[in-house]
Amino acid sequence: MAWMSGERLHLGHGPIDMIVGAEGPGRMAGLHRAAQAFEGLLQGLVDELPRLRAPLGPMPRGAVARRMVLAVAPFEPQFITPMAAVAGAGAEEILQALCDGPAITRAYVNNGGDVAFHIEAGQDMRAAVAGGVAGFLRVSHDHPWRGVATSGQGGRSLSMGIAESVTVLSRGAALADAAATMIANQVDLPDHPGIARVPASEIAPDSDLEQRMVVRHVGPLTPNEVTQALDRGKDYAQALLRRGLIGGALLVLRGQMRIVGELLLVKDHEKEAVNA
Repeated sequence: MAWMSGERLHLGHGPIDMIVGAEGPGRMAGLHRAAQAFEGLLQGLVDELPRLRAPLGPMPRGAVARRMVLAVAPFEPQFITPMAAVAGAGAEEILQALCDGPAITRAYVNNGGDVAFHIEAGQDMRAAVAGGVAGFLRVSHDHPWRGVATSGQGGRSLSMGIAESVTVLSRGAALADAAATMIANQVDLPDHPGIARVPASEIAPDSDLEQRMVVRHVGPLTPNEVTQALDRGKDYAQALLRRGLIGGALLVLRGQMRIVGELLLVKDHEKEAVNA
């Protein structure tokens, strides 16, 4: 645990790297609750790792592990394991502890780019957009969305698709995390000769993807091929939007993007958001 500028809290253990911030008279008490909740979080996941790396199985015992299983359930029977929601679920758990007390007006937990946030009435929250898009997503208290996550090539996890980034807004960070993974997998050009794929286990022997093929390198693509790949992901994201699983998604590949849903994008110097 370490304090950062702006009296934010840095929580790190092994692969977990969280930045925690809060506003309101109860801020300091909330941050101390967050730090206390962080103790043992990683060990709890390690204890149930075999279940979390499997697509099916009994409900885990731990709170974070249970969040992970519940977050990926809506995507079955497509292949997905609870590990697709690990960062978002961890962020949600710490945010719950942070806000388990009075006088917190705004709060967030950023777990490696996947963010869970709390917004009281009259407040809003802005989250930076990945993938080279200059701007922020703005969410107000009046919206039901309380989590944002990004997946794609170049991130911490392996991907079966070629998206540079897919940023998703959802009801919570764990669900956003899982949805971003699934949409990013759909941004693809199956059998394209310029896309190198290898079994996931060759890159990470303990990967939950095991022998499934993941993208290792993407060669040159024509503008039409980029369009085709993004449209595959967009169609899938629209299906999730219709089911109410996401509030919106931003898909980026080779200078092109697709926007699904009503995302409020705002530049850092603008006072009002622009409805994309």
